[in-house]
Amino acid sequence: MSKSIILYLHAHQPWRLRHYTIFDAAEQHNYFDTDPKNQNSNQQVLQKVTAKSYLPTINRLKNLIDKHYDFKLNLSITGLLIEQLERWAPEALAGFQDLAATGRVEIAAETYYHSLAFFYDRPEFERQVKQHTEKIQQLFGQTPTVFRNTELAYNNELAGWAEQAGYTGVLAEGWDPALGWRSPNFMYRPAGTHHIKLLLKNYKLSDDLAFRFGDEKWSEWPLTADKFCHWLNETHDADIFNLFMDYETFGEHQWEDKGIFEFLESLPEQWLAHPGNNFLTFSEAIDRYEPKDEVDMPNTTTWADTDRDLTAWTGNQMQQSAIAALYELADDVMSSNDLKLIDDWRRLQTSDHFYYMCTKWFNDGDVHAYFSPYDSPYEAFINFMNVYHDLKWRSMKAEFA
Repeated sequence: MSKSIILYLHAHQPWRLRHYTIFDAAEQHNYFDTDPKNQNSNQQVLQKVTAKSYLPTINRLKNLIDKHYDFKLNLSITGLLIEQLERWAPEALAGFQDLAATGRVEIAAETYYHSLAFFYDRPEFERQVKQHTEKIQQLFGQTPTVFRNTELAYNNELAGWAEQAGYTGVLAEGWDPALGWRSPNFMYRPAGTHHIKLLLKNYKLSDDLAFRFGDEKWSEWPLTADKFCHWLNETHDADIFNLFMDYETFGEHQWEDKGIFEFLESLPEQWLAHPGNNFLTFSEAIDRYEPKDEVDMPNTTTWADTDRDLTAWTGNQMQQSAIAALYELADDVMSSNDLKLIDDWRRLQTSDHFYYMCTKWFNDGDVHAYFSPYDSPYEAFINFMNVYHDLKWRSMKAEFA
């Protein structure tokens, strides 16, 4: 019996805010850190991640595609990252284009600004999805047919929207409380839909690579491709293994000296050595496998934190007030017809800004702190709200102009 790996890598970088004080409001409107001398500036971070992750991983994926005819993968790249690649790392953008040109890499749709707009402003959400699709068509020559919402934020309503929008598949976290007795290792149908299919991340296997791989205290360390494929081959009740993770897992979150690139280079050979095993794109998997059952997810799940819900971004009053205040500006911002104002407002919707404000503790808190450029979530909130006040001033000024 054949088994399939659906490997999916998500690439994203936010536009990080510069240190912005309340005294800058109504005076300076340059919110985003582009100072090349600042090690946390968007340029510096982008070029560091390009050197450590984007380019070395692109090169290895190209070699694997050349070496193994049956090796395929899936990508998604936010519009914000594309903008930064165009500006500071065009060689990496060209590399992603070369991967897409092989015909063995499928690109998924998502929001251009990596936002949570689906839950706050549906028309704005749809505009961002359209903007992203147009960018993917322009640069990669693909029209995405599978949808991934920001941070895998998913519920029945999103599946219904995706089906109405014409997508053939949608991605979600294979979270145990939502699945019950079922396994993520099969194709499913979202509750209330008729044609669209649901691919569920196997979070245990994915997180072995994304989070545990370099942990020498982990009972399975060191993890080799041979051991990993043995686990998959010994899982008898399975059709597919959905390995979903950040692209930056390779070289940035898991450093080269931990052996993550050796794992990637060995994975196809080890997996394809077993008769019947293959790698598939999303669309190939959707065409090949029929739904095993219907999955009902009335409550929103995500791929973040131990809670697997939206609390990574909306779990405290700072986050809730900041995101609500931002979306309350929608009518004034959009009616201004000021393209710079609209773009700044959308960049502020990026979920990372609210993620930095999270006050969770223990392992979740460690992960949030790792990604945050701030010393504390309170500093993140204050800095964001200072920017918000200037954005609000600009929107009011445009209204009365």
